[in-house]
Amino acid sequence: MSGIYGNGVALTEKVLDYLWGRQSVSLNNIANVDTPGFKSQYITFEEELGQRLSEASSYKKAPKRAVSEAIETSRSHLNITWDESSRLDGNNVDMDQEQVEVVRTAYEYQYMLSSLNNDITRLRNAAKSF
Repeated sequence: MSGIYGNGVALTEKVLDYLWGRQSVSLNNIANVDTPGFKSQYITFEEELGQRLSEASSYKKAPKRAVSEAIETSRSHLNITWDESSRLDGNNVDMDQEQVEVVRTAYEYQYMLSSLNNDITRLRNAAKSF
């Protein structure tokens, strides 16, 4: 998609995918709050994406292509929280933390959708002038 719309839209699309995954994992944690022995999970992607973009921006030859490849090849990572549980059944899901994470992710998702809509609106207005 970066060929037509640029890396900004491709990056927004990738972040939206990651946020969707994070939301799914948080909701899965909430659904398993009463499952004995269940360990909470979380998704990380910011560090890898940031590192790949940082490395790509330092390329002297074809930096736009390097950034595009960095966006496309970045992956999210599913992590399991193995911390000791304060509960007797071994479940370590913290409902307060999970609810905050769900709301935070929903706000981030809304912000990214708004950003994508603004980008598309600007492109549409630019195309109208031709």
